[in-house]
Amino acid sequence: MRVDRKANQEINQFSRGCRLVAYAAFFLAAGFAFSAGSVPELPDPGHPHMSRAQQQKLGLQAAAQVYQQMPVLPDSSPETQYIQALGKRLVAVIPRDRSWPYQFHVVAQREVNAFALPGGPMFVNVGTITTVDNEAELAGVMAHEMGHVYMQHSAKQQEKSAVVGGIADIVGAIAGGLGGGVGGVAQTGIQIGASTLMLKYSRADESQADAFGAIVLWKAHYNPMALADFFRKLQASSKNGPQFLSDHPNPGNREEAIQNEVRNWPPENYMPDAPQFAAVRIHAGGVHTYTAQEIAAGAKNGRWQAENSKNRATFPGAPASYSGAPTAMVPTAPMSAIQPSAKFQTADVDEAMIDRPDNWQVMPGQQRSVTIAPRAGASGGAVAYGVVIQSVSLPGGSDANVQQVTSAIAQSLESGDGNMKQNGNINAITLAGMPAGSLELITVSPMPTQDGKPQPERDWLVAVPRGRGKAIALVFVAPQANFDQLKPTFDKMLSSVRF
Repeated sequence: MRVDRKANQEINQFSRGCRLVAYAAFFLAAGFAFSAGSVPELPDPGHPHMSRAQQQKLGLQAAAQVYQQMPVLPDSSPETQYIQALGKRLVAVIPRDRSWPYQFHVVAQREVNAFALPGGPMFVNVGTITTVDNEAELAGVMAHEMGHVYMQHSAKQQEKSAVVGGIADIVGAIAGGLGGGVGGVAQTGIQIGASTLMLKYSRADESQADAFGAIVLWKAHYNPMALADFFRKLQASSKNGPQFLSDHPNPGNREEAIQNEVRNWPPENYMPDAPQFAAVRIHAGGVHTYTAQEIAAGAKNGRWQAENSKNRATFPGAPASYSGAPTAMVPTAPMSAIQPSAKFQTADVDEAMIDRPDNWQVMPGQQRSVTIAPRAGASGGAVAYGVVIQSVSLPGGSDANVQQVTSAIAQSLESGDGNMKQNGNINAITLAGMPAGSLELITVSPMPTQDGKPQPERDWLVAVPRGRGKAIALVFVAPQANFDQLKPTFDKMLSSVRF
């Protein structure tokens, strides 16, 4: 059960010679230095103040809005399935304790582009698939963007600047970039790393992402020089170079830096293109794509939200009608941290008393509400496991019947959360000797799955009219996959209620 909440800086230009020196220094400072013939290893990404959960929250919120503002291919498309398989291969070489719940999606955009969001969601344009000459180049683009996530650049940039204003600013930057506000990007049609537009990655960030990408390519048995080859192609794609490149170390610098590192690595037997690469590249050439300007126009009139829904291209695990509103998130937790104790104790919740597992906390909320939940089941105003109890004033102060009261509360819940929908009919029950209404609702849990994907949530609403236009609502909350496991505890709590 979720409650709505809300969550970049340019650097000086350097001469080409200074950039080369600084670029090499960035590799060393980031822990990317190797002795001759030594095996390259990924660095320690550091520990920014923004937690992993907060970064994942930000990325999931932005990804949901990408689905509203850009034409995204459904997961069933050959392009998406191929990109997901390639991404999985790259993720496999990252130590699990430093990896992220990467997701891979494809945007039907003509220009070359790929960007990754905080916490792992990544989007690759169809134009990138059709432009690369081989699978290693495509893997290099993806590995570079994965590097921004691994090094937690967005979190570190937020620490450097108070300008980062949260999800609305990030999504606005996407739209601004697509709308031609960055000039050269829209005109040349070349853009690698839309996330740099959103989060203003520094030259050091770009250097680290390049180095990370080269190492990942080598470990995944791809030629790391393919990343430099792609940068060379970008440089030759426009007379003056794409706008993206003018704001970051240009491909020539990157190419030289990658060459200097790779020449010291042990020889490796690099893998050829997978058979699927050629087939998908041909198929992608037949996909209807849109220019950046067309996408910007479609985002303004809601075209992509409607077409993505029609094409069944929805944010994984979320309803097609997802509103894209920022939501609070609860960090993923194992059931061992949620499991209720068999020992119960009484809690006083305003107008009622209720028995609760003694390892679940009582947390007062706003507007005469109380949440009873395990410590790991609630965070920042969002509840993934537990029960929310609230005193409700009915419109007009009328003495409505059980059916009307329950329906009114359900409608209020739905209007407050665009994801929440009724699932079934209202049933009449008795609670503490008083008539009550019981109704099941479904929504998206604020707690993602272990692999970072959204999951459905089941909510059980029990509404009790109290007379004089008042009522008490109890909403028992759990991810759908775990609701039945907690149902006996919810039943016991409900049966203990007394007014």
